[in-house]
Amino acid sequence: MTDRPAVDIDGLVDFTRRLVRIPSVNQPGQGEARAVEEVVALATSWGWSPVVEEVAPGRPNCIIRLDGGLPGPTLLFEGHTDVVTPGDPEEWTHDPFGAEMVDGRIYGRGSADMKGGLAAMLFAARAIEAIGPFPGTIVLGVLCDEEEMMIGVHDFVARGHARDIDAAIVCEPEAGEICTTQKGAIRLRVDFEGRMAHGAMPHQGRNPVTAMSAFVTAMRDIETTLQDDPGEHPDLGLAYLTPTHITAGSLPQLNVIPSTGLLTVDIRTVPGVEHHDLLARIAAAAEQVSRSSGVEITSTVLVDRPPTTTALDEPIVAAVAAAHTEVTGQPPVFGGVPGTTDGTILWRDAAIPVVVYGPGGKWIAHSADEYVETEDLIRHARVYVAAALRFLSERS
Repeated sequence: MTDRPAVDIDGLVDFTRRLVRIPSVNQPGQGEARAVEEVVALATSWGWSPVVEEVAPGRPNCIIRLDGGLPGPTLLFEGHTDVVTPGDPEEWTHDPFGAEMVDGRIYGRGSADMKGGLAAMLFAARAIEAIGPFPGTIVLGVLCDEEEMMIGVHDFVARGHARDIDAAIVCEPEAGEICTTQKGAIRLRVDFEGRMAHGAMPHQGRNPVTAMSAFVTAMRDIETTLQDDPGEHPDLGLAYLTPTHITAGSLPQLNVIPSTGLLTVDIRTVPGVEHHDLLARIAAAAEQVSRSSGVEITSTVLVDRPPTTTALDEPIVAAVAAAHTEVTGQPPVFGGVPGTTDGTILWRDAAIPVVVYGPGGKWIAHSADEYVETEDLIRHARVYVAAALRFLSERS
């Protein structure tokens, strides 16, 4: 496998920059349509037939299937077109949507997470197609809304696109690690309903603020027990229960006990944590706080995604590991995804073995001055080519 198809390096770098310049921020009124238009224009210029499916208004998925012409399995490359907000522009030294090239780095929101990986998978597939017939089928899933509710991948699975897929490479930034595990995620909305009263007469009310404080303390106690058992995962670290947002009442007044409160909790789990059992423990804690405070507590699960594990002896893991060594000359480093990706849904709902492997730093996503190195882009595109050919050939 020494004669690898050549990746169009200039095209890859240029297209990454074009994608980064599109502010496809996952916020109301923005969306991913313009980014998908760029993908469609590129794909049609190559003679491909992209299928665009609107998941929500202004939020399309794009699916491309490349039939190699020879019998073989089906491999999915997956990426998302949405990005998180750049936040305060004053925290950036580069234009968040300028795609500035400085010292071999492309700066901008989404450069690593994950328009670089998205571009790399497209240009890798183009390089494979250019060599002529190959075994099996390559599917390119260019999906929306990974950063919030993952409606894109849910729609992808619901429409049957995942039915014949044998394995997937999710092209998220992982700093060269071959990630075969991902943390689970539960996101809770917890509503507190008390009774308004004068601040000087707290006995006349039921204070949701003190109930929220007690509930947060209970979450911390549960977190401590999880960090003891099952403890620290070798690739994923510890489980966390993190309060992320808290409000009480509408307009705060210093001498008024509000009647309502709202708390959100972002829970990240590791293998060995059963979500059903964890949610039961949280419900019991809420009931205890409610009884002691008189405040009604309602917990709503907004997201429930399990931790995932793909076995190291899966063919897709072996293919990516061998391709990594072939291209880089370095032994593979295995790791885990500290968050969740669309691969969580592919693994859970479609039983697809998933490897997460893509260009960009593992901890740089969602930060100011996000960047991806052009050499990293090129290296990963070449690994994608070698991994796909290995997987498709060895499984045909």
